[in-house]
Amino acid sequence: MLDGLIALPWWGYVVLTLALTHLTIVSVTVYLHRCQAHCALDLHPLSAHLFRFWLWLTTGMVTKEWVAIHRKHHAKTETAEDPHSPHVVGIGTVFWQGSELYREEAGNADTLEHYGHGTPDDWIERNLYTRLSSMGVVLMLALNLLLFGLLGVVIWAVQMIWIPVTAAGVVNGFGHYWGYRNFETPDGSTNIMNLGILIGGEELHNNHHAYPGSAKFSSKRWELDTGWLYIRMLSFLNLAKVRRRAPQPVRVAIKEKIDLETAKAIISSKLHVMADYAQHVTLPTFRSELSGNKMHGKKLMRQMRTAVIREKSRLKPLHQKHLQVLLQDSEALHTVYEFQGRLQQLWNETYASHERLIQAITQWCKEAEATGIRVLQTFAQSLRGYALQPTPVG
Repeated sequence: MLDGLIALPWWGYVVLTLALTHLTIVSVTVYLHRCQAHCALDLHPLSAHLFRFWLWLTTGMVTKEWVAIHRKHHAKTETAEDPHSPHVVGIGTVFWQGSELYREEAGNADTLEHYGHGTPDDWIERNLYTRLSSMGVVLMLALNLLLFGLLGVVIWAVQMIWIPVTAAGVVNGFGHYWGYRNFETPDGSTNIMNLGILIGGEELHNNHHAYPGSAKFSSKRWELDTGWLYIRMLSFLNLAKVRRRAPQPVRVAIKEKIDLETAKAIISSKLHVMADYAQHVTLPTFRSELSGNKMHGKKLMRQMRTAVIREKSRLKPLHQKHLQVLLQDSEALHTVYEFQGRLQQLWNETYASHERLIQAITQWCKEAEATGIRVLQTFAQSLRGYALQPTPVG
């Protein structure tokens, strides 16, 4: 049968295909990723089951498998145990063979047992969605043939490759290899682009790794997370309820002393604090001290500009060596870099009491202000005004 029950102009088939694949992307990012894997929101049983049914038709993925693999990725990021790190197996392998890596890890019973808890385990999940996971995509093919004829096979083929290419390939590959970073996380995650349209907001991967429990992936005002827009619409219809969002620090009137509220805001917003430090202290000092240094090539200076704010665990040995040379050339940059490390260490300490936490932050600020480096002094004073903005959860 060449023709199906529905005939469309050529552009209609294109729009329809994009709409269907977009619905699959939304199902992955809202249901599998934000709801199931990270429990950042609760979905009404009706919307949750519609997402499950659509994913069964268009991907054949089993919720427990997807969730377990993704949770393991977060727990073992950029290590040999990461199911799909481009820094371990190579960017080409992740991009072109991402679905194979997924299937290989899905066969690991230990992964499913350790990381797959809390996923649906009802009758329909056990007897249909898991047991007969491939039946959905066969049914989808039959429906496409019935509705659109032979062109339905083309639409079906695009549907089948959409998630392996965009999620398994682009997000898992490029999202840990190319792009910009708002936060210096200890992994290689990047924001592929600031407009999360094609992959439902998954493009903002560095933001997600910084705050994995957040239902909202965008962090800057100029970033767009379409997955979050759908969550807001579902919330308006009482079909979803947001449980967690990333902290949004604000600055109020600077206090003379750091109190418990300020200390909690600083600690809970540590990645924002470190990003502010890099932007307002480290990089300005780097530019003023070393940008005109003729002893080093432009390429090396660009690399060092990145290295001076990067998480130490992610620095290459050669870059560590060059960085030490540059720090020796500038006393001010050396001081700023040292205080950056000490600020980072504040998050890693275990404090016996709230008083000890307040004391540690106060001491850091006092010593930073005593350095005589203006940008460092200004930053230390700004910490006294940190507060947490109340975040609505609906």
